[in-house]
Amino acid sequence: MTQPDFQTLACSTPADHLLCVTLNRPEAANAMNTQMGRDLLALFSGLILDTRGLRCVIITGAGNRAFCAGGDLKERQGMTDETWEKQHAIFEQAVYAIMDCPVPVIAAINGSAFGGGSEIALAADFIHAAQSARFALTETSLGIIPGAGGTQTLARAVGTRRAKELILSARPFTADQAHDWGMVNQVWPDEGLMDGVLALAQRIAQNAPLAVRQAKRAIGLGFETDLKTGLGLEVEAYNRTIPSADRREGVLAFLEKRAPVFSGR
Repeated sequence: MTQPDFQTLACSTPADHLLCVTLNRPEAANAMNTQMGRDLLALFSGLILDTRGLRCVIITGAGNRAFCAGGDLKERQGMTDETWEKQHAIFEQAVYAIMDCPVPVIAAINGSAFGGGSEIALAADFIHAAQSARFALTETSLGIIPGAGGTQTLARAVGTRRAKELILSARPFTADQAHDWGMVNQVWPDEGLMDGVLALAQRIAQNAPLAVRQAKRAIGLGFETDLKTGLGLEVEAYNRTIPSADRREGVLAFLEKRAPVFSGR
């Protein structure tokens, strides 16, 4: 599959139905400038409209030093308040588009993820991190607050009390701490991160695409509401899988003791 070209993102397909998106400004610790915000927004907004046969997306950073250092403060130096606000609106919408991606998104954190870098990671469905990775929501030390979802996504990942401590202190924390607190699903040796994430992404991609997408939707929407409403959302999502060709293929493959071949239909 031909991937679109972006100035600040390197896109590749390491296996069938998988897309790896690499934040590609290593000379600036992959900090998010206006162009990266536009590129992320264009890519993930496009996937909302057409998944192009993709079944899982991985986001990581170029190099071995940083996943993303947050907003590019050199670019922001001297910005008017109006320009800053307009730029931030692009960042907001880019992160929201990652959250709204219909296929699973895995953040593979290969280095420091500070400020907006942590917010991009938290926008993914789950996070795997290298042992040397570091996180921080540093915004209060700069006179602002996390504004690309961080006050909400971090609190949902680690609890409100822990989130308040981390955001109000702006102190960094390790991958192991993030794992202990429930923000990171798994910590890998640095050299094993991408192999481990790729294996997981391939396992997800082997499952029925419609079922995976509906399960993601049911979990995401149901978590934000009461149990009864969530159960209703689950049944609605379940019913969408019943008439699918993949449901018939999955059951037939089980009975025939073979691996299913899912089409996404």
